[in-house]
This record gives sequence, C-alpha cells and structure tokens, in this order.
Amino acid sequence: MFNLAPVPVPDLSGRVVLVTGAGRGIGAELVRSLVDRGAQVYAGVYGETEALPKAATQLSLDVTQDADAAAAAARITADTGRLDVLVNNAGLITPIGPLASLPTAALAPAFAVNVMGVHRMVLACLPLLVASRGTIVNAGTGAATTPMEGWTAYCTSKAGVHMLTRMLALELGPQGIASHFVGIPPTDTAMQAEIRAAGLNPISRIPKEKLVPTAVPASVLAYMCSAQARSIGEVLLDVRNDRFTAMMDLAPDPTP
Repeated sequence: MFNLAPVPVPDLSGRVVLVTGAGRGIGAELVRSLVDRGAQVYAGVYGETEALPKAATQLSLDVTQDADAAAAAARITADTGRLDVLVNNAGLITPIGPLASLPTAALAPAFAVNVMGVHRMVLACLPLLVASRGTIVNAGTGAATTPMEGWTAYCTSKAGVHMLTRMLALELGPQGIASHFVGIPPTDTAMQAEIRAAGLNPISRIPKEKLVPTAVPASVLAYMCSAQARSIGEVLLDVRNDRFTAMMDLAPDPTP
C-alpha cells in the first residue's frame, strides 16, 4: 500500500489562472503551487482565508452572485486580457444528515455553490476562455458517483457537477475549450473535520493521519493548469488515476 505524493508541476510562466474557493484548504494550497511555478493567479476568496502569496491577486468572490462572477472576469480582462484556466474549486458539503431529516430547501445552498456556481463562473469567463482556447478544471469527488450516508446534498450536487462537466466538454469542446472533472480523495481539510464530526458514513471514520495532504490534490490541479495537460483527452479524471500516480514519488505506507 502506498501513500499518495504530490506530482511534479511544470513551469507555468505566462499562464493566467482563476481559482474559486481559494481562501483555504486545497484552494489555498493550489494558489501557492501555481504562484511557485510562475503562473499569474487570481484567487477568488469568500469567508475565512489563509495567508496567500502576495503575488496572487485576491478577489472577493461569492460564486452564488452574478455580480461577483462578472466583476472577477472584468478584473482579469482589464489586467491581462486573457485567461488560460478556470479552476472551480469552491464547494459546500453541508447540510450533513439523514435525507429524511432535511427540509428540501436545505439542499439549495449546496446546489447553489457546487452546480450553479460552476455554471455561473463558466458563463462569466467564457469570452476569455474562448479567446485563449482555455481549460476548465472542476474539483470533483468520488461522492459524485458513490452514495454515502448523510451526504444527500453533497453527493447529488457533485453528481450534478460531474454531468455539467461532461456537458461543458460536449458543447464547448468544439470551441477549443478543454473541460475536466478531477476526483479528489479524502483530504485533510476543514471540510473533512465536518465529516468526522458528523460520523455518519465510512469516510467519517478515516483516521486523520490517513487522510491525503492538501499538497497532493493541489499538485494535480496545478498540473491540469499546464500546457502539457492539454494532451489529456479524458474528461473524467481522479487524483488516483495511473496517469498521476505514475508521476508521484511514492514511498511504502508504514501503517497496515
């Protein structure tokens, strides 16, 4: 058994990338990785925010708001006139609980962020992406295809992103835009702490020390922002795909 390790990220000099949900966790780690490799990064943040590199341009970005999405696209247009990659990383797992205990309206925030937020950001950035023949990378999860107790809002909304990504590939592919859904394994983030606290499914019982470090999915997402990733034709990917693990410097897992 092996631990996952970060993949090498190519030089990203000259690449312009917008990351949503960049304030903490995987998003913040992704911003750091992109800046480290030379990309010009726009970090869309909302709520609590970790320390981000000064080289990244922080944008106040609530993906549920048309005005915020439009403002982000307008700022990038004014600054650079181009956008190579849109990374839709913003995500919401709450509410967590048995589906019979959830009012229908309680599902709305997860769909507003996880599905409609992705669609909103794509529309706002579409002129820039068409001009650059750019890339859309949507942060995914195995929960999009595997039901998990207590995760009605998360599983169903992420399933929506899964299909939305396929629709983006179908309809925007002819315009030269690449679209990818990248599945992310259980990772050591604040979201995972919420999952453990709820204790409703097998994922909640994964020991913290067995969770994947944020640097691993962040490195894969950063790789997907590179020119080299344009050769990847698959729409549906996963951090654990052979394509990525073959690039990882893996060491044996010391625990059984």
